[in-house]
Amino acid sequence: MSAGNRGYAMRIGFIGIGAMGNPMAKNLIDAGFDVTVWNRSGEKCQPLVAAGARQADSPAECATADVLITMLADDAALDAVLREHDLIGAMAAKTVHVNMATVSTATAVELAQRHASAGKAYVAAPVLGRPDLAAAAKLNIVAAGPADAIEQARPALGRIGAKVWPCGDEPVRANAIKLATNTMLVSAVESMAEATAMTAAHGIEPGDFLEIITSSIFSCPAYLGYAPAMEKRDYDNPQGFKLRLGAKDIDLALTAAHAGNVPMPMSATARERLAEAMAAGDGDKDLSVLAETARRRANV
Repeated sequence: MSAGNRGYAMRIGFIGIGAMGNPMAKNLIDAGFDVTVWNRSGEKCQPLVAAGARQADSPAECATADVLITMLADDAALDAVLREHDLIGAMAAKTVHVNMATVSTATAVELAQRHASAGKAYVAAPVLGRPDLAAAAKLNIVAAGPADAIEQARPALGRIGAKVWPCGDEPVRANAIKLATNTMLVSAVESMAEATAMTAAHGIEPGDFLEIITSSIFSCPAYLGYAPAMEKRDYDNPQGFKLRLGAKDIDLALTAAHAGNVPMPMSATARERLAEAMAAGDGDKDLSVLAETARRRANV
């Protein structure tokens, strides 16, 4: 993948080869970027190496690329890599660090400050979408940070997602949007789960009800993506959004809301539904398993 007119493949360092990171990195490799990958569990890098990536011995080897992408599980995992390997210090002067993971707004502010103090470029670019959309390069990417840094990363981001949504110079803005989006998603799935249980109590098959609503007034990704699992009552989806991760994101959103004295009663209620599902052992199942929580509650 030519980087403008520079005559060489843009170099990408990619840290975090999980359910989302793996297909994202694979799309960059397939597009012809020069990709170097690192993951704490090194064996997860092997399929990408077979596809053409180079496996780094340490995260610092990824940091001197044109664009350094991190896609780690949470705030703690990201902080551990940054501190243990002095990742910001290892960045080249012209490297842009693009953090695509979902992190708290407090961590977002801290990361921007740490990069600024070191004179390094930082962009927050969390993604909207699940692993199946990541594999299809159809993610939506919410990007915030210096405009020139976003532009430097744009060729890579354009191969990862369908659209990049710039949302200002302050990276925390992107993380706030991501957390707000996930609270809406969880509330939407919980609402669909409750409605499906209510109609089931009146003898209506879940598939019949879900076909009506997803083919009419609720024909949108938030509902269409989770209705099939509710219809089949099959929630073991490795390409889905794990319920426990939804709980983590709502916790982060509620913390951000409390910091600004913003009441979020619907999100707080949805969080209790997630706690109920996790208590039943459903934390690692797809978010659509909220349908079973609603059925148990309604005894249908």
